[in-house]
Amino acid sequence: MNFAYPHLLYLLLLVPALFALWLWARMARKAKLRRYGKIANLEHLMPEASKYMPAVKITLELLALAALIVAVARPRAGEKEEVEHTSGIEVMIAFDVSRSMLASSTDDPGGVSRLQRAKYILNRLIDKLDNDKVGLIVFAGEAYTQLPITTDFMSARMYLDEISTDMVQTQGTAIGTAINMSLNSFSPDSEVNKAIIVITDGENHEGDAVEMAQYAKSIGIEVDVIGVGSLKGAPIPIDPRHGEFLKDASGAPVTTYLNESMAKEIASAGGGTYINGSGNKAVDQLIDQLDKIKKSDLQHVSYKSSAEQFPVFVWIALILLVIDVCVLPRKIGWLKQFTFFTKK
Repeated sequence: MNFAYPHLLYLLLLVPALFALWLWARMARKAKLRRYGKIANLEHLMPEASKYMPAVKITLELLALAALIVAVARPRAGEKEEVEHTSGIEVMIAFDVSRSMLASSTDDPGGVSRLQRAKYILNRLIDKLDNDKVGLIVFAGEAYTQLPITTDFMSARMYLDEISTDMVQTQGTAIGTAINMSLNSFSPDSEVNKAIIVITDGENHEGDAVEMAQYAKSIGIEVDVIGVGSLKGAPIPIDPRHGEFLKDASGAPVTTYLNESMAKEIASAGGGTYINGSGNKAVDQLIDQLDKIKKSDLQHVSYKSSAEQFPVFVWIALILLVIDVCVLPRKIGWLKQFTFFTKK
C-alpha cells in the first residue's frame, strides 16, 4: 500500500496528543471530586455515571479520527504493471531557428513569419501523429536537442511553443548537422522505422546536408523537407513595430528567399518528399508521406492506476462515529447486574 499524500500521516500524532489531553482532563476531574470527599463515597451519589463508557467513547472517537486522517492521505493498493502494444514510427523534427525565419512566409513583407508558419504546421502534425514517437531539434549555425524522442505530445507542444530565433546564437543553416544529430537521437531499437522532418527556408545553407540525407537513407531512415518562405523574397524584420529591417554593410535591406531547389535536393537524397509549407494541404501531404512508412510495434510499459482505498477508511470512521453517538456516558441498564472489574 502507498499514499498519494504521505506527509498528511503526520497528523496521526494528534491521536496520542488528544488521548493525553483526555487523560489529563479525567485526572483533573477526579482531583476536583476529591474536594468533596472520597471518590468511593461520591459514586453512590452518581449511580448512573459509568467508569468505563467515557474511555469507550474516546477510544471510538480517536479511532474514527485516525481513520479519517488515513483516508485524507489517500491510501492506494493493487498497483500492477501492464505492457501496452501500439504501432507507429519515430519522428525527429529538425526546426530551423536562424534569423531568416523571422521574415514573412508569404510575398507580403508584413505577413505571418516563417517561424510562426512552421510552428502552426508542426502543431497540426503532432495532433495527427497518434501512437508515434516524436523528438525535436533546433538548429541554425549549430544544432541542439530540444526534446528527446518521446510519446509525450503535451511536452512536445510546450517545447514547440517556446521556440525562438534566440535559441541558437551562431547564425547559418546547418541542415547536415541537424540531420546527424537527429540520427543520434533516435532510440537504439533497429526494428522501429524512423523518419526525419526538416523544416527550413534553406537560406545560407551550409555544407553536407545532401550527404547526410543520403547516409540517413542508406540506413533506412527517410528525410522529408518542409520549405517555408517566399520565392520572391522578403526582408528580415529587426523591430517590426518601427518598420526596421536587417541591412547589409552598404545599408541596403537584406532579402531572404526560400531555397526550394536545395530543399528538394535534400529530400530526394534522403528518400523522402519536399512539401511547400505555404500550401493549405501541407500537413495532409506530410501525413500521407509518413503513412507510407511501415508501422512498427512500439512497446509501451504503463502502470495501472492504484485502486483507491480511502472509501474503506471513510466507512470505518463513519461506523465508529455512529457507534459513538449511540454510546452514552452513563451505565447501560442491562449491564448493571454484572460486575466485571471488582472482586466480590
